[in-house]
Amino acid sequence: MMDLDFYSDSSIIADSRSYFDAMRAQGPIVREPFWNSLIVTGYDEVMEILVNKDGVFSSTVSILGPNPGLPFEPAPHDIRAQLDEVRSAMPWADHLVCFDGKKHTEHRMLLGGLLTYKRLKQNEEYLHGLSDMLIDRFIAKGKCDVVPEFGHATTVYAISDLMGIPIEDRALLLEQMGAPPSQLAGDAPLKVGPDPLSAMKPLFDKYLRERIESPRGDLMSDLVQAKFKDGTSPPFDTLSNLACFLFGAGQDTTSRLIAMAVLILGERTDLQAKLRAEPERIADFIEEVLRHDAPVKVAYRLATVDTKIGDFDIPAGTIANVCLSAASNDAAKFADPASFDIDRPNVRDHMGFSKGPHGCLGAPLGRMESRIAIEHLLKRTSDIRISEEQHGPPGARSYRFEPTYTFRSLMDLHILFDPA
Repeated sequence: MMDLDFYSDSSIIADSRSYFDAMRAQGPIVREPFWNSLIVTGYDEVMEILVNKDGVFSSTVSILGPNPGLPFEPAPHDIRAQLDEVRSAMPWADHLVCFDGKKHTEHRMLLGGLLTYKRLKQNEEYLHGLSDMLIDRFIAKGKCDVVPEFGHATTVYAISDLMGIPIEDRALLLEQMGAPPSQLAGDAPLKVGPDPLSAMKPLFDKYLRERIESPRGDLMSDLVQAKFKDGTSPPFDTLSNLACFLFGAGQDTTSRLIAMAVLILGERTDLQAKLRAEPERIADFIEEVLRHDAPVKVAYRLATVDTKIGDFDIPAGTIANVCLSAASNDAAKFADPASFDIDRPNVRDHMGFSKGPHGCLGAPLGRMESRIAIEHLLKRTSDIRISEEQHGPPGARSYRFEPTYTFRSLMDLHILFDPA
């Protein structure tokens, strides 16, 4: 496995579990030879980096990792001054996911104050109707491609409704957002600037200005009224960037989660029967999907000073590939991790939504969307089956995944079912 480049070898896309297991067998932290990044697979080591108590690890490389690399030659022992000089020009620098320290905390609180329990409960009522509406479109056919027809459609409609995005603009925004970052080919990482979502910004500028003039009770109406903890108002461009990123992140990850959940159900008729009989266990099922095969495989952090994790020395300027999926499948933390078990006692310790200051802000929304989607799909169908015509027979399945080294994203998932 050391002969395979995690960031360019397509064989790892379909079988990242084998790669992570092989790396972990050599140690919880291994330096790979192609990009000189660290492959961190141990649960405790991943947690230590993500929690980042002393601010040693920066999230400036959070999206693309070591590709295209740092725009400077790291100085010995401490690169903080170098990083500050170029931070604003680095890939994705204008977006929350790459912020550090006080700036990250302040901007995260802006969004956190909007995703309230009350707002999520209001969205929950919408989601029940949405799931049935989408299922109505394909139920009579006895088959569907889960990825575009159910998973992706659910999350795009959901985040658009929550934010107040007009129906007629949703397809355009998805096109402007482009392919997922960290593609093996086609992402042109050397050309990625501080705001890869800039094509979306004019529309969001328009939405937010309309909300300033005439609030509508949606999330963007609350966003334009949001203030930092000290009472000051954020710059308009800051609000627009937050809105762009929220739309992108709010539909992308959960759509992958729903698709993987349906794949697992299609392979496990016993699990389908259990969840139909005990729908209250669907929430536990979703947690085990997040542990077993989550939508985000890895995150990235940059060591800003010389540091140490366990006995492993990490020089300043080192990029760590923090393997979330690997940590969630570490046998030192989860017994028999390759088995799918919704009765696992510590299932919520998984890394499916990451951990620490950069843990997924939309995790409660993602959990709710996926739970409701699966609940309605199971209620409206019986005997969900994987299409052998499209994916092959049991024991010899073939699934296609988007060619991205960061995400775990099915390109399609064809199922057959009997209407209930």
